Amino acid sequence: MRPLTEADVRASFVNADADELRLMEMPHDFLLVDWDYLDFFAWQDPGASRRGYVVIPHDDEVVGIVLRATEPGRARSGMCNICHTMQPGNQVALLSARRAGEAGTRGDSFGTYMCADLSCHENVRLAHPLAPNEVRTPGQVDFRLDGTRRRMESFVSQVWERV
Repeated sequence: MRPLTEADVRASFVNADADELRLMEMPHDFLLVDWDYLDFFAWQDPGASRRGYVVIPHDDEVVGIVLRATEPGRARSGMCNICHTMQPGNQVALLSARRAGEAGTRGDSFGTYMCADLSCHENVRLAHPLAPNEVRTPGQVDFRLDGTRRRMESFVSQVWERV
């Protein structure tokens, strides 16, 4: 992902109104972000834990969406639909985003179950323990990274349907 400034990030949001952008808090470590390492940039609002943001390169531009989270579940475990990792039930939540444009004005939204702290990018990079006779191929992690990026792009596309 190309390096972004705070102004670039704020200007990228397609489903946010002026008040949401004014209230948005950048992550505390924003100036330390390693952009070369990221396929997309996602964070929880430090001032409002049930609000999150995703910024992703999409069709030669950068697109950002505002997310709203439900209370995480109480189930024993759940799977994130973005990174496809199993998490304790209290670490997976339904995150939804108001659709961009007129659909969002009508109140339409789109949601899916994600890691409640939006740590999909890091979670998919964690090495899973191998069984004693199991061997990890070099491309195995890359396949998971590519799938996570494609699923996040698809989610953003559902929110940002161009008219």
